[in-house]
Amino acid sequence: MMLSFAKMHGLGNDFMVVDGISQNVYFSEYQIRKLADRNKGVGFDQLLLIEAPPQPDVDFHYRIFNADGSEVEQCGNGARCLAKFVKKMGLTWKHKFRVSTQKGIMSVQLMRNGLVSVDMGIPELEPQKIPLVENQEALSYQIELTTQTISFGSVSMGNPHCVIDVNDLEHELTDKVVESIGKEINQHQMFPKGVNVGFMNIVSESEVRLRVFERGAGETLACGTGACASMVIGRLQNKLNQRTKVFLPGGHLHIDWAGKGESLKMIGPADFVYHGYLEI
Repeated sequence: MMLSFAKMHGLGNDFMVVDGISQNVYFSEYQIRKLADRNKGVGFDQLLLIEAPPQPDVDFHYRIFNADGSEVEQCGNGARCLAKFVKKMGLTWKHKFRVSTQKGIMSVQLMRNGLVSVDMGIPELEPQKIPLVENQEALSYQIELTTQTISFGSVSMGNPHCVIDVNDLEHELTDKVVESIGKEINQHQMFPKGVNVGFMNIVSESEVRLRVFERGAGETLACGTGACASMVIGRLQNKLNQRTKVFLPGGHLHIDWAGKGESLKMIGPADFVYHGYLEI
């Protein structure tokens, strides 16, 4: 069959976005890996499949597949791209709507300045719900790696995150270090479902610099849920204000979080690259 799709990105975190409402589509893990190949396929960090809503008070459902074919629960940058996609493709007339994923429902709003606001919900800090193999919730945990012991904070933003506080992203962390530590933590028994690993440098009370190694994709230019996770951990440590800019290699996001028990809001861009067709 001939498949219609869009290539999009949120701060360089790129997606293949597919309308699964007007098209009857199914992707195997093998197909996703093939499509994700940057030399022989479309090339992307994640594939987003938009489906009809499962309940009447929701406008859309969407599924998120990593480049390795694995399905994951949540994607902040993907939610912003979904918003631009459904509007441009005429799937909705609304500027504000509700979207469901494996992990719950989000409110998404297209703003007049071209940015997209996403209500990411209440961060989950209970270890069993992250999931993290620890007996009780704490501000900081420790993990034993092959060559070192690392302290980290952990939270679920619909998907699990490990956030490591570092002093210098530019000189302390090479690409090789990010990849090796990210892979080892992602495969560690403390995280039974794997984990996204964020390396956070708090510059001031209103500015964070961040690199994220995503499970199933490797380091990406931006990770929306990772930016939210860094805000949560930094704010719980009393190091960040309620409104903070998180700078990633691909650009920055605005994060607003009043504190524990409150919903978190993320604001940032989403852009089309091209619209295409391919035979699958």
